[in-house]
Amino acid sequence: MLKKLFNCILLLIIGLCCKAQTLVPINNKALRFVGRVFMTDSTAELSWPSSEIKLNFNGTAISATIKDELGDNYYNIIVDDKLFKVLHLENVKKDYLLADGLKSNKHTLEIFKRTESRMGKTSFFQFLLPKDAFILAIPKPQKRKIEVFGNSISCGYAVEDTTGKDRGTSPYENAYLSYTGIMARHFNAELHNTSKSGIGITVSWFPLIMSEMYDREQEGDSIKKWNFSKFTPNLVIINLFQNDSWIVKLKDNPEFKARFGTEPPSDTYIINAYSDFIKSIRNKYPLAPIVCILGSMDASKEGSPWSGYIEKAVEGLHDKNIYSHIIPYKNTPGHPSVKEQQAMADDLIAYIEKNIKW
Repeated sequence: MLKKLFNCILLLIIGLCCKAQTLVPINNKALRFVGRVFMTDSTAELSWPSSEIKLNFNGTAISATIKDELGDNYYNIIVDDKLFKVLHLENVKKDYLLADGLKSNKHTLEIFKRTESRMGKTSFFQFLLPKDAFILAIPKPQKRKIEVFGNSISCGYAVEDTTGKDRGTSPYENAYLSYTGIMARHFNAELHNTSKSGIGITVSWFPLIMSEMYDREQEGDSIKKWNFSKFTPNLVIINLFQNDSWIVKLKDNPEFKARFGTEPPSDTYIINAYSDFIKSIRNKYPLAPIVCILGSMDASKEGSPWSGYIEKAVEGLHDKNIYSHIIPYKNTPGHPSVKEQQAMADDLIAYIEKNIKW
């Protein structure tokens, strides 16, 4: 009898605690989404690297109900412009405490997807606030907008692997520390990072190439297309060809065989393929400056033909608002480290500030 009474009291306490929370559904108008976020009636699905959810709230803590597809995604939880914690998700639907111990006043919250789409999608259902906390007005949009089309370098692949093993697993990938994130924060710009490790213009390490991916709402879904009218960048950055530069020399590679047969592509083929992709981007964004970069891995080293391919493609387009810029080769093994990503960002920022009016 006492046990039953105890259980009833416990359930009552749990019920009262749940009722004491303020539930904020994911479709609340006070939430801002950054990136190609797929919305359903009950969820926001984040898949691309650098995708974000932003909100303002007044309170001492905040939680969220989340389910990760593979349990392989990591997020930066940024409170009041400072990293509060790194959140590793599980592939079960559950409530996660995002921040606590805060002063009872206004706070900003950013949930930043460090990892790329190969780590799977994440479904956000709702936010939960303590009894006396509440959501504030939607964060103001940033005036500048940047879209990047890139590969692993733009994803921050292995950027936090300090062992030299160049590991691309999720704990070591962090798009926040890639040149893309650093550049966007420098210009206080909203970033769409349409990038995937291993992808190329003419050939990738898998069947998909950038011209077949760039218009997707979610990388793994060929049916749902992105509505380009939702986001018009003031600046486009393209950093591709690093993967092509390796695979075009590998005649036994299955993707080489599928794309080229038995003979490597000619210089003309490569230049035209790059030019055709730039034309596709220009068709979507008629007014945006487009900066075609290469670097900072070995495709950009001295004597490499890939820099010349980009420069020739850009010259042949006869568009004064399309630029080419080669970032110096880092001359170290593997993907760029934190320091090397910063150097890339510094180089690109200087180029943009000198050459681009936006």
